[in-house]
Amino acid sequence: MDHLKILKQEITSFQYQETDFMEVKVEEHPIEEELNQHFRKPDLFKQEKASLSFQYSQCNKNFTKNFNLLNHQNTCCGGNQVQCSQCGRSFTLENDLVKHQIIHTGEKPYQCSQCNKSFARKSNLVRHQRIHTGEKPFQCSQCNKSFTLKNDLVKHQRTHTGEKPFQCSQCNKRCALKSHLVSHQRIHTGEKPFQCSQCNKSFTQKSNLVSHQIIHTGEKPFQCSQCNKSFAVKSNLVSHQIIHTGEKPFQCSQCNNSFARKSHLVSHQRIHTGEKPFQCSQCNKRFIQTNDLVRHQRTHTGEKPYQCSQCNKRFAQASSLVIHQRIHTGKKPFQCIQCNKSFAVKSHLVSHHRIHTGEKPFQCNQCNKSFTIRSDLICHQRIHTGEKPFQCSKCNKSFRQNTHLVTHQTTHASEKAFQ
Repeated sequence: MDHLKILKQEITSFQYQETDFMEVKVEEHPIEEELNQHFRKPDLFKQEKASLSFQYSQCNKNFTKNFNLLNHQNTCCGGNQVQCSQCGRSFTLENDLVKHQIIHTGEKPYQCSQCNKSFARKSNLVRHQRIHTGEKPFQCSQCNKSFTLKNDLVKHQRTHTGEKPFQCSQCNKRCALKSHLVSHQRIHTGEKPFQCSQCNKSFTQKSNLVSHQIIHTGEKPFQCSQCNKSFAVKSNLVSHQIIHTGEKPFQCSQCNNSFARKSHLVSHQRIHTGEKPFQCSQCNKRFIQTNDLVRHQRTHTGEKPYQCSQCNKRFAQASSLVIHQRIHTGKKPFQCIQCNKSFAVKSHLVSHHRIHTGEKPFQCNQCNKSFTIRSDLICHQRIHTGEKPFQCSKCNKSFRQNTHLVTHQTTHASEKAFQ
């Protein structure tokens, strides 16, 4: 018991110690039995330890640890701030200043032992090493999906909660991710910060620039394992693979029509709602899909971005270029299953099928005459309206059909031959 007596004397002798900014208070243990209990019971030890109080004399705030008191001294009442000598930024803790100065020095003292990649902060190295170990310590409590970074888990959980904390100040649209809000706001500002170094075309999102640059390189790094077809964009490969599986997981709740892509379902649902969210800034015409708006805007600008590599003819739409190129290749991929006749354009095959079925879906609303092809109905309706839109440039005679004009123009050619 001698060691207990010595400890008691030491504690009672160290009753108060004061500094300019703090005082340490230690309560005296009155009896020896309390000291015995103090060593025998861990819970009592914690309670006794809690009686050790570090107090800051300027604001009288108490702390159980000296470290917390020192941190508080730097922030309370302005504190003692340390300043970066290069940029003048101030910090309350010297350790934070040391971390900040690495920005100026470019120092990266933490190196990965597996790939030698270096980092400015140890925490960044720890996160990076999970790439090699495959460790995903952050797990969703609802679906058990795991993540490498805590921030990724927080973002994922919003898919369950529906939380969208980031709101556009102009149209009040809400986004689940801050990056989505930043991209959305460019619709209002017209900002396109990502520019192609080869053709100077600009984009609102970096991913769109990356996809565009493949046009110049011709690279198609994503290949289908079943048919070896290659794609420039991974999302296009994913969409293509559904052709092999036949899967259509996205179903319309109103008409039960199913789609392979969620974006196709969203566009389809606008047929039911009548929503046309994409408006032309020049003529105010509205569209269901953004692609339709882009194609429409080319009627105002005259832009024809798709060029044939063989004859340099240009087109406003990629699909028109594809159809045109079949003139050069002779390719006719659309074949009739009844007579094996092939066509370069799918719509021509659809029209041809009606020869076998006898279907005539296009009916005149004035005389009820029906036609196999829509263009034949349009020509027929000119009989009722008297419209003759095709005019001869030499004699100003007009015709209902272009073919009639072409036939008529040969008469002028023959007249010239006999003069």
